[in-house]
Amino acid sequence: MNIQKIITDYIKRLGRFLKQVKRVMKVATKPTSEEFWAVAKVTLIGMLIIGSIAYIIRSIDFLLA
Repeated sequence: MNIQKIITDYIKRLGRFLKQVKRVMKVATKPTSEEFWAVAKVTLIGMLIIGSIAYIIRSIDFLLA
């Protein structure tokens, strides 16, 4: 492969990516306040669950060691 073909392929891929980004940006909308808080609550609950599981596992490891 020569360098010119590599650069041409890279520019084509970059162009396709930018077209996809443009399409997504046209469709995307700003969430309402209600939607934002719903996502924030779910995220917080998920973090608490994962943190709790990690804490329990770490505590058991500490007690058994």
